[in-house]
Amino acid sequence: MKVVYQLDGLIRGKVIHRPSKQCRSPYVADVSINDHIYMVHAPSLGCGGYSDTGQWVYMTKHDNPKKCSHVIHLAERHEKNTIYLVGIHPKSAEQIVHICLQNGFIYSLENVTNIEREKCFLNSRFDFICRDKNNKMTIIEVKNVPCADYEDMPSKERKKHDFSHRDVNTKVAYFPDGYRKTKNETISPRALKHIQELEELKNQNSDIRCILIFVIQRIDVKIFQASVVDILYRKALQKAFKNGVEIIPIQVYWNNEGQCIYNKTIPFRY
Repeated sequence: MKVVYQLDGLIRGKVIHRPSKQCRSPYVADVSINDHIYMVHAPSLGCGGYSDTGQWVYMTKHDNPKKCSHVIHLAERHEKNTIYLVGIHPKSAEQIVHICLQNGFIYSLENVTNIEREKCFLNSRFDFICRDKNNKMTIIEVKNVPCADYEDMPSKERKKHDFSHRDVNTKVAYFPDGYRKTKNETISPRALKHIQELEELKNQNSDIRCILIFVIQRIDVKIFQASVVDILYRKALQKAFKNGVEIIPIQVYWNNEGQCIYNKTIPFRY
């Protein structure tokens, strides 16, 4: 068992309001912990709905509790007599990848050296730069992937299908997920820019390895793909992949003791 990350002092609670009734920011939620209501930090806008009202979540105490007493890290999922945890904090994904790089857990990224955090190229800041075992410069961007379902499709279309016969551990993880004003926009302009600039860097110098690592923090997934809902992102990822940008989806999972365990790389459905 490869434990890559540990969250100490996990506290379970139920989201009562998001956004908070006291602070209307979508990054703040009211959570009930042992019958007391606390304002807590919700780490990202969407989180696949996993930190919305009514959801059970796992938190740690906030380092700076002036406004929020806790930070949400994990969401509890109940499905077909199965209970599992989903990692929804994007910063956890970066920390997980950092530890995986240091320990050589990720296939094709064993024995990397000179790992540095948050380096700028072109008009973007990327999560890691390092040297691979062949001494090639390697630029890495990390994306957290909280969302998965039996098929990746628009929510209205999904409601027409019956997935009750499907094994709970055969889902498709997809990225991105979230809100946008119109269907013609991308969900995450920043994520789209990262793809385009990784492709440009690869085109400028074919000896550089440009990599997108998608971190799936849940056990119920067998494959990853770019979301069919965001056509702009999906086409950009496909184009970058054709032009040499590497796509590496990795799967980790969490237990109730706050341990994050590395499982494996999973297939990328092109």
